[in-house]
Amino acid sequence: MTKYVALLRGIGPTNPNMKSEKLKAFFEELGFNNVRTLITSGNVIFESSNRNVASMEARIEKALPLKLGFNSTTIIRSQAELRSLIDLDPYHGQEHGRQTYLLVTFFKRVPKIPFELPYQPDGKPYKIIGEEDAAIFGTVDTTTGKTPDYMVWLERQFGKDITSRTWKTIQRILDKMG
Repeated sequence: MTKYVALLRGIGPTNPNMKSEKLKAFFEELGFNNVRTLITSGNVIFESSNRNVASMEARIEKALPLKLGFNSTTIIRSQAELRSLIDLDPYHGQEHGRQTYLLVTFFKRVPKIPFELPYQPDGKPYKIIGEEDAAIFGTVDTTTGKTPDYMVWLERQFGKDITSRTWKTIQRILDKMG
């Protein structure tokens, strides 16, 4: 069995069908094992003998509106893939905090990056510092900008088949995976 995390896009904890217990039951109903959630923001850890990530993503995305009444882009990464990202240390020991958000944006497919990295859009308080394995690493200076502005900019650049998590959340997911 391989350990995975499903990163669901656009989960709002105020929607009763998006709460952790409903997501956990949904994944169990789909036949995934040892299902756990982390933070009420669409992080579902599970085990499966299936190694076809694209088929698991498609199955989850197809069943969500039927079972829980909402659509969500689903991006799955294995424990080994997350460990590889952590081992890269793309932020060189920088800490996620109130003034600087460290964000990893995951893509369903390897993105075409239309600019050289590192890249900071003119006058914007965010920067993309690198990319690896269908993920980009960004920072947001929250003293002069807001994370939602960065998310809108990312969506304009790359479309909606993406989802972002803080670096701290990625570390917490990996810790919970064991």
